[in-house]
Amino acid sequence: MEKHMDESEKDQRELIHILHEVQKEFGYVPAQAISQISKQLKISESEIFGVLTFYKAFSLKPRGEHLITICMGTACHVRGAPMILDEFKRKLGIESGETTEDNQFTLETVNCVGACALGPIAIADGEYHGQLKTREVDKIIDKLMNKKRNGSE
Repeated sequence: MEKHMDESEKDQRELIHILHEVQKEFGYVPAQAISQISKQLKISESEIFGVLTFYKAFSLKPRGEHLITICMGTACHVRGAPMILDEFKRKLGIESGETTEDNQFTLETVNCVGACALGPIAIADGEYHGQLKTREVDKIIDKLMNKKRNGSE
């Protein structure tokens, strides 16, 4: 945590960069980090919290090893995104915004990923899966599990 603060020269304009670095290190932004950043940058914790909750990229809770994001924008929604989400929830045994007990998977939704022509879309560890069908959900989960087993990134 300290190294991120030293590198940023304690400038308030570096808040988002610092938050990204903290999240990169811990997988989320812990409360202790918010407090420390607040003191170092002389910004209130509520301001930092506002930034963290405004941007979907930040998490206040630990995420799983694998992040699955389902686009719920209008184009994806009308093409079946709710069914895709339900299938992921059923297969993983969690709700949107939750992480599996084994910390392997976090399932999230977003309002739009900007690839409407490819909807419905799931993003699994940064890889886009467009024109997705519910029958393909197992393949995505299996691929992520194999990625972990094989140690490939």
